Amino acid sequence: MATSQFTNLQNLVSGAKLKGIGLLATGDCLHPKWLAELRSALTKKSEGFYEYNGVMLVVAGEISTVHRDIDGRTHRIHHLIYLPSLDTAGALAERLGKYGNMSSDGRPTIGLEPAALVDEVASTASRSEFEIVPAHVWTPWFSALGARAGFDSLEECYGERTSEIHALETGLSSDPGMNWRVSSLDRFSLLSNSDSHSHQPWRIGREANVFEWGEPTYPSFIKSLRTGVGLKFTIEVPPEFGKYHWTGHRLCGVSMPPAQAKKVNDLCPVCGKKMTIGVEERVDQLSDRPNGFKPPLRPPYIKLLPLYELLLIATHAASYYTQSVSGLFATAITKYNNEFNFIFNAPLDEVGRLHPALRALVSKIRSGDLAVKPGYDGVYGVLAS
Repeated sequence: MATSQFTNLQNLVSGAKLKGIGLLATGDCLHPKWLAELRSALTKKSEGFYEYNGVMLVVAGEISTVHRDIDGRTHRIHHLIYLPSLDTAGALAERLGKYGNMSSDGRPTIGLEPAALVDEVASTASRSEFEIVPAHVWTPWFSALGARAGFDSLEECYGERTSEIHALETGLSSDPGMNWRVSSLDRFSLLSNSDSHSHQPWRIGREANVFEWGEPTYPSFIKSLRTGVGLKFTIEVPPEFGKYHWTGHRLCGVSMPPAQAKKVNDLCPVCGKKMTIGVEERVDQLSDRPNGFKPPLRPPYIKLLPLYELLLIATHAASYYTQSVSGLFATAITKYNNEFNFIFNAPLDEVGRLHPALRALVSKIRSGDLAVKPGYDGVYGVLAS
């Protein structure tokens, strides 16, 4: 469900290589058919990591919990789960099958409170071996801090099990700088993942985490999530490109920044209905620090757009699949081996020889000057003219 039929191991790993990714999450590890495919195709690489065609993989999946609180409000929360082995994933899927159908979706939905989910995972794997991470933590509809289905703090979400949550995923519509405004989040490592529903190279790794370890092992990975040690920086899509950055109402084509939304009580000025509160406004609601605040000793982050996106903008092409886009992408990758290397390291004059308009875009990205018309209510942001 909600995943391309071409999102298989071969295409995922091929896309990871094009991007420059050396560690990929398996995704959907609780789904029985996908788990069976993983078991037949992956080989053990190092302690807790697997390998497929030269790329390391960590066992991971996403699960949706749904429950009503004592006030009758329904909370729908998405969680990432990292596990030490495929066998552990199989055992956990069997255990969680009591609460929902593991075969219905790659990201199954179960009737369980978040704290109880932690306990169920802990009954399958040692608490030192697994990690649960609140997914796209600010997204309105399915997240721990979301305006529509979440809570006002992670402590309200996970209760007495909050101490066992060590990292959170910022999501496409926020970046670490936005999260730094909320002091209660200071103790959590901030992760950025692509949440890819497609095998296409412009989806894989559009957000990513850069780790540096003496030896790439699952224990090293878990240590980075829990302590921040080894997490060097994250790669972020500018949060304005996210589908829920600003408050708005898609049906009426209305969007606005937090200050303006507050003035109209988050009601659509066209139809009068409640707008979807965007991530920027939601952060404003829970923040206790000003814009620009940075806690000490936090890893930096880099804002980046996928090369395919940049080429689509530079060439004014109608589709990612046009020769003007795919041909230029292939030329860049042939010389620089992968997309990250090209974007970060190619001299601007050489980028300009590939395409003059691309040079200007890469220059703006490297300087942080890319202007974006923010996304809202399920609509992606677009590059400002």
